[in-house]
Amino acid sequence: MVASFILTGANAGTELADAGPTVRWLLPVVEVFQNTALATLIGSLLFAIGIVPRFTDDTVGKAHYNMAHTYTKDQRIANLKREQYPAFSAIMNLASASSVVWALTSIAQLVLAYAEISGRAVNTSETYTEELASYITTITAGQAQAFTVGVALVVSSLTFAVRSLTSLLLTLALSLLGIVTLALTGHSSGGDDHMGAVNSLGLHVLGMSLWTGGLITLAYISRTISRADAGTGTVAGRRDSTLASRRVSMVVAVLKRYSTVALFSFVLLLASGVINASLRMNSWADLTSNYGMQVVLKLALTVMLGAIGVAHRVRLIPAMESGKTSGIRGLWQAIIAELIIMGAASGLAVALSRTAPPKSDELPVDATPVRIITNYEMPPEPHVIEWFTQWRLDWFWVSIIAFLAFVYVWAYTRVRALGGKRSPLRLASWLVGLTLLFYATSGGLAVYSQVLFSAHMVEHMSLTMIVPTFLVLGAPVTLLLTALQPRQDGTRGPREWILRLVHSTWSKVITNPLFAGFNFAGSLVLMYFTPMFGISMRYHVGHEFMLVHFLLTGYLFVLVLIGIDPIPYRPIYPFRLLLLIATLGYHAFIGIAIMHGNSLLLASWFGNLGRPWGGSALEDQQLGGAIMWGMGEIPTMLVAVIVAIQWASSDTKLTKRLDRQADRDNDAELKAYNAMFEELNDADARR
Repeated sequence: MVASFILTGANAGTELADAGPTVRWLLPVVEVFQNTALATLIGSLLFAIGIVPRFTDDTVGKAHYNMAHTYTKDQRIANLKREQYPAFSAIMNLASASSVVWALTSIAQLVLAYAEISGRAVNTSETYTEELASYITTITAGQAQAFTVGVALVVSSLTFAVRSLTSLLLTLALSLLGIVTLALTGHSSGGDDHMGAVNSLGLHVLGMSLWTGGLITLAYISRTISRADAGTGTVAGRRDSTLASRRVSMVVAVLKRYSTVALFSFVLLLASGVINASLRMNSWADLTSNYGMQVVLKLALTVMLGAIGVAHRVRLIPAMESGKTSGIRGLWQAIIAELIIMGAASGLAVALSRTAPPKSDELPVDATPVRIITNYEMPPEPHVIEWFTQWRLDWFWVSIIAFLAFVYVWAYTRVRALGGKRSPLRLASWLVGLTLLFYATSGGLAVYSQVLFSAHMVEHMSLTMIVPTFLVLGAPVTLLLTALQPRQDGTRGPREWILRLVHSTWSKVITNPLFAGFNFAGSLVLMYFTPMFGISMRYHVGHEFMLVHFLLTGYLFVLVLIGIDPIPYRPIYPFRLLLLIATLGYHAFIGIAIMHGNSLLLASWFGNLGRPWGGSALEDQQLGGAIMWGMGEIPTMLVAVIVAIQWASSDTKLTKRLDRQADRDNDAELKAYNAMFEELNDADARR
C-alpha cells in the first residue's frame, strides 16, 4: 500500500483543502485494519456456524446423534452444561476481538474521513464537533459511515452475548451489512453504470472477506485443532487409540470445508474484480494509468492466490489424508504463502480505492433529467426488438442465478450418479425459472422498468407469479436433501441448515397459508401506496430489496399451493383453490384502482424523466394497472390447473392405496363396516 501511494502519488496533498499528512496517511492505515477486522469477523463466524463443531462430545463419538442440530427447549438447556470444543471457543474469542477492532476502527474512519473531506485537521472545538454532526446527519457518505459504526457496535455486543449457532448465523448476516456500506461509499457509487459498479464492488468485497477472514481464522485455530488434548479421546483414564486419526480427520475436514469456501470466494473475487475494473476504465489504454497498473497487479496477485489454493486442494489434502504430511505442518503449508500474498493484495485494494479511476464518478455538467434521476441515460423507444436487445446486467442477481444453477445441476447429477430418480422436467423447470429471473432483473424489463410504470408492473408480476411457479416445480429443497450427505461430527452443514430452517418456528409462520396469502396480496398496498415505492426506486439497496421481496413472497405463496418440498403445514386442495381465487380477486381490485387513478403514484420520478417517446406518465401508469389486472390471470390459471391435477392425482393415489390394502387383508375394513350396520339392523329388529 505504501509503495503504491509513493509510486502513484495517490495520497498526495491537495492545494484547495488538505487536512495534513497525519490524516492522509493514517486514514488508509485505519481502513486496512477496518477491512481486515470485518473480514476476520465474517470468516470466524462462518467457521463457527458450519466448519468446526460446537461441543467436544460431538467429536469423540460420545453423541449418538448430531446434537448441534436439535432445537428443543430441553436440549438448549442441556447445551449450557456441555463442554465447548476448544477450536469453537478460540473462534468465538477471535470473533469477539475482531468485532471490537471493527467497531473502533469504524469510529476512527468516520472521524478521519470527515477530516479529509473538509480539509481540516481533527480537533475538539465546538465548531468542528457541530460540523462533524452535520456530516453524519446530512451527507450520504457520513450517514453510511455512521450506520457502519452502529452495526459494528451491535455485532460486537452479540459476539460476546450469544453462542447458539442460529444466533451466530443472524450475527453473521448483520455483519454483512458492513460490506453493503463499503460498496455504496466507494468509487463505484458513481459512474455510468451505477448499479453494476456498486453490485460488483459489493461482491468483490464479499469474496475477499470470506477468503481473507477464513484464512486468518484457519491460522488462528491451526494449533488448537492439531493439538492432542489429554482430556479428549480418553476412555476410563486410557488414551483413545484412535485419537490421532480423529485429530487428523478433523484437520482434513476443516481444511476441505475451508477450501470449498475459498474456491467459491476466488471465483467471486476474480469475476467481480474484472467487472468492476472494466466499469471504471474507458478503454484498454487505461491499463497503463496509475489506476490500471494497480488493477493489473492486483489481478496477478489474485490469480497467484487461486493457483496456490488449487495446489493445496489437489496435492496437500490428499497427502494429509494418506498420512504423508502431518496435520499442523500441512495446515501451515496452506496458510503461510496465502497470507503473505493476501496481505499485499489487501493493502493494494485500499490504495486502489483511494486512486481516482480513469472514468469520472461525477455526473456530467449537461446531464439530462433521466440521468440525474435514474443514473442512466434514456433507453430508446421500446419496440419488439428493443425488449430483447436492451440489457443492463445486475451483477447481484447474475451471481445468485449462476450459483443457484450450478448447485441445482450439481445436486441433480449427484442424485442420478447415486442411482436415484429425478425427473428431467424438474431440472428444465428450474432452469427456465432462472432464465426468466435473469431476463426480469437484467434484460429489457429491468431497463424499461426504470422509466415506464407499465414495464415495472410486468417485472413485478413476473417476479411474483411467473418465475416462482417454475422454481417451485423444480423442488430444490427435496433435491438437496437427497444429494447432500449428513454430517457426523456435530457441525451444521448445508443439509443440516436446510432441515433447521424447514422445521423452525419462522418457517411455520411464513409458510402458513393465511400468512403467505396475506403477504402476497398485502405487499401490493405496501409497495404502491406507501413511501416504500419511492424508496425502492430512488435507493439502490431499496431497489434490490424490492426485487428480493417480490420473488420471495411469490415463491412462498406458490410453494404453499403446488410445491412438493417439505413445509410444516400444507392446506387441503379446496382451501388452496379458495386462497388462489381470493388472491386473484384482490390483484384485480388493486389493478382496477391503479387503472382508474387520476394522479401519479410517484410523480417525482415518472413525472420528471422528460421521456421523449410514448404516452404521458399517467397513461402509462393506467396501462400498468391494466397489466396487473389482466396479466395476473394467466399464471393464476396455470397454478389452478396444477392444483387441480395434483388434487386428482392425490385422489387416484389414495384409491390405489386403499385397493392394495383391501387386497392384502381381504377387504377386512369393508367387512367390519358392513358388520357394524348388520348389528345396528339386528338391534332395531329386536326393538
